[in-house]
Amino acid sequence: METKANYVLIGAFTILTAVLLLLFGLWAAKYSSERSWTEYAVVFNEPVTGLTEGSSVQYNGISVGTVESLRLAPNDPRQVLARLKLQADTPVKVDTKAKMSITGLTGSPFIQLTGGSPKAPWLTAVDHRDVPVIKTEASALQNIADTANRLVARMDEVLSEENVKHIASTLQNIDALTGSVAAQRQDLRALIVSARRSSEQLEKTLASTNHAVDGVNRELVDKLPGLVGKLDDTLTKLDAAAGNANGILGENRTAIRSFANDGLGQLGPTLSELRALVRDLRRISDRLEGSPARYILGRDAPKEFEPK
Repeated sequence: METKANYVLIGAFTILTAVLLLLFGLWAAKYSSERSWTEYAVVFNEPVTGLTEGSSVQYNGISVGTVESLRLAPNDPRQVLARLKLQADTPVKVDTKAKMSITGLTGSPFIQLTGGSPKAPWLTAVDHRDVPVIKTEASALQNIADTANRLVARMDEVLSEENVKHIASTLQNIDALTGSVAAQRQDLRALIVSARRSSEQLEKTLASTNHAVDGVNRELVDKLPGLVGKLDDTLTKLDAAAGNANGILGENRTAIRSFANDGLGQLGPTLSELRALVRDLRRISDRLEGSPARYILGRDAPKEFEPK
């Protein structure tokens, strides 16, 4: 009986030891797994159509984790909360941005992380919440959708009922105008012919004018050397005359100075006497013209006898 009891104790101890070793291994594996991964949260303000749990998360095109869960925000159903499980050494910085992306045209959507300047601090060092939140930016798909929505809205404004009526009226006016032009086809043809003749006549006139101008220019060019020669001779003679006048002034400078000092001083009284003489002569002339006999004989002229 004692031998059987010892076997039971040994077996129980062995089983207990194996269970403890298994539990320790599971705990170690879980601890190691938790230390090699970091969880982040992303809040999308746009639909995440096609994104599912387990979708890939890439950082500049390199896979760094997966999407753990997706749910609507409890306070705002327009937002989508995504929880990401990323490798612990993924450089998620405070300026890292997350956005929706897609591989090719028919690929499955995934979350793309971009940014992260070298000098920026790590997000976990600034955001001390249990799950740090990565900022988002609009995806290319969202930008395309927004642009398409704006285009559709503008097209609705352009193609409103009022604008459609204006366009229809404009088309009617254009139709009436083209009909009127077609009705005046003969007049337009005559106008075009007249314009063509006027153009030909204008071309002939311009040709004649150009020929005349060329003739005038050629004649002027031919006469220009002779004119330049005559002008040169004239300037030479003027230069010689100026030299002679300068010489004469130099030779008679003393006489001119004497005349300016003495002669001009006597010219004033002489002119006064001449003015008085002219005044006296005018007075004598007036008396002679009025009564010459009285002025010459000193008495009145005899009266002529007139018979009665």
